[in-house]
Amino acid sequence: MHAFERPELHCANSSPLEVKRVGNLDIAEVARRSGVPASALRYYEEKGLIASTGRRGLRRTFDARVLERLALIALGRAAGFSLDEITSMFDAQGRPSIDRATLAAKADELDGTIRKLISMRDGLRHAAACTAPSHMECPKFQRILRAASDARRAKKAPPSLPRG
Repeated sequence: MHAFERPELHCANSSPLEVKRVGNLDIAEVARRSGVPASALRYYEEKGLIASTGRRGLRRTFDARVLERLALIALGRAAGFSLDEITSMFDAQGRPSIDRATLAAKADELDGTIRKLISMRDGLRHAAACTAPSHMECPKFQRILRAASDARRAKKAPPSLPRG
């Protein structure tokens, strides 16, 4: 279950990103409701993703709206965005300001990842069911090995310099 699917991120009778305004929550309560460890909350604050509103004794306090922001962060992380990329998706006032082209590019990247994973899954299923005496004697498995080797070499190859 992803953080954005957790029921504790939602208040009763509210949409997933709508949180009752109950004032300030201490860091332990935010961690409990969001499922995000206190150490991660402190790190998110250090990175500028969230901001505390003060302290209650030694504990940081946060406005209840931080739960909305944590849900957005969890959604972004689940989609494969880095914390730096997520940070850039908020304007100076802390409101979401997400570039649609960035979302489309990430969706395209996910499509490529899905294609690779499907290919790997299919190769594993074939290897598991292959009737060849050995995987190394299976023509399809040999093609999979060559493709993996070629892909690895392509990643390690230095960029070609223009000649001239």
